[in-house]
Amino acid sequence: MRFVTFVSEGRARAGVLLDDRFGQYANHLIDGAHPRRPRALQALEPTMRAWVEACLVELSLAIKQSSPAPECLIPQNAVRLLAPIPRPGKIVGAAFNYKDGLAVSNRPAPEEPVIFVKSGCTVVGPEDPIALPPGHEVTYEAELAAIIGKPAALVKEDEAMAHVCGFAAFNDVSFTNLVREDGCFVRGKNQPTSGPFGPWIVSADDMHDPYALAIRLAVNGRTLQDSTTAEMLFRIDSLIAYASARIPLDCGDVIATGTPAGVAINHQPPAWLKPGQRVSINIEFLGELSNPVVEAQQ
Repeated sequence: MRFVTFVSEGRARAGVLLDDRFGQYANHLIDGAHPRRPRALQALEPTMRAWVEACLVELSLAIKQSSPAPECLIPQNAVRLLAPIPRPGKIVGAAFNYKDGLAVSNRPAPEEPVIFVKSGCTVVGPEDPIALPPGHEVTYEAELAAIIGKPAALVKEDEAMAHVCGFAAFNDVSFTNLVREDGCFVRGKNQPTSGPFGPWIVSADDMHDPYALAIRLAVNGRTLQDSTTAEMLFRIDSLIAYASARIPLDCGDVIATGTPAGVAINHQPPAWLKPGQRVSINIEFLGELSNPVVEAQQ
C-alpha cells in the first residue's frame, strides 16, 4: 500500500492512498483520523511515525483485506501531500554507491560503504520549494530511500531487510562547493530544504525487488539521470549492517541509498540547480517526486 501524510481542511494526518484493487475508490485516501477508518488503524494516532512503529507491512496486509467505509475516503486531488514522514529522526546517506556514477567520475569503488548523516530538518515534501541562496554549486541526487520500521543496532547483513518497512523517493540535494571546501559532508548535505522526500511510502510487502527499479531525474523536462537500482554497489542490507554498527537506527529513520550517474558535475557545462527550475524524480513503482527551485529569502 501507499502511505502518505496529507493536509486537508488545515489539518495534517496520515493516510493510505488506494490503488486499482479498490475499484471505484482508486486514487482516494483513507483518512487516518476519521472515526470510520479501518479497524487496523483505530487504535493508532493518525501520524506516520505511529504507523511505522506499528509496522507498515502489517497495516498494509490488513487494509488489503478490508473494505474501507466510503465515509473515511477523500479524493487525492482534494488534499495536499506532505513528506510522508515530515520529520524523520535522521537520514543516513550513502556516497559513491552507484557503479555507473563511479565509472563516469573515474573514481575507484570504495572497499566499504561511505556514509553520512543528514538532519531530518532538511526534509520537504512534494511540490515544496528547494530554496537556494546565491553563490553555491548545488546538485540534485535521485535516490531510492528505505524506511526503517524496527530499531536496528549491530544488525547482521542477513537480518537487515527485516528492519525495512517501506520505500520512497528521495532527492539528496547537495551543496557540492561546501563538500569540496570542507572535505566532509556535514555542511554540504545539511542545508535547509535539501531533502525532498515522497510523495508516499510503498510498504515493503508491495516491493518485489528494490534492485530492479528504473530511476530517473529531469530538470525542466531534460533528463539528467537515467539508470537503475541494479547499479547499486552496496545493497540496502549491507548499508543497514554497516550503519547500524556505528549509529543506532530508529523507527522512521531513512536510508538514502546513493545516486546514479548524471549528477550536475557529470554534465558539460555542469547542470547546477538554479531558481526557476523544476526537479522531478521518477522511480519505478514509487511515483514522481517533483519540486520547484526558488531563491532563498535573505
